[in-house]
Amino acid sequence: MPTQELSDLIGRVALGDRAAFRLLYDKTSAKLFSVVLRILRDRAGAEDCVQEVYVKIWNNASKYTVSGYSPITWLAAIARYDAIDRIRAAKNQAVDVEDIAEFASDAPDPEAISVGASEMRRITFCLDELKPDHAAAVRSAYVDGYSYQELADQYKMPINTVRTWLRRSLQSLKACLER
Repeated sequence: MPTQELSDLIGRVALGDRAAFRLLYDKTSAKLFSVVLRILRDRAGAEDCVQEVYVKIWNNASKYTVSGYSPITWLAAIARYDAIDRIRAAKNQAVDVEDIAEFASDAPDPEAISVGASEMRRITFCLDELKPDHAAAVRSAYVDGYSYQELADQYKMPINTVRTWLRRSLQSLKACLER
């Protein structure tokens, strides 16, 4: 099928044209099936994969852009990547979950501990740049879980003032952390 015709069909598919999609399938499915079968080496798996590939083509036809390449190259790339993803997924399923559970730990690894400590130092530094009562309000609200009303009662201030404090304090913290 000529390149221009395939491009036109993909464009019509992007607009939701089911007849164009059916024609695109008829004209390209044998080619895509051979690409997938070559990778998967399993006829049933290849048939399933090609069905999923055409669902992806239907959903992503609007992302196709005419370039110097043949549209069949774009279609084959989708098929190829989907087949490769299936192989990777099959390899990942081969690991017995029971074996992993013995070695898994909920404790953070050394890198996570280091990153967490570094972030904590940055946050503490930025909190120290705020007025002491604003920093305490931020800690009470976002660490201890106090409500706006509880903070308003604690500071003997209107609730809207407390909200403003917190909003401005968070903006200052964000600016500080972005530096």
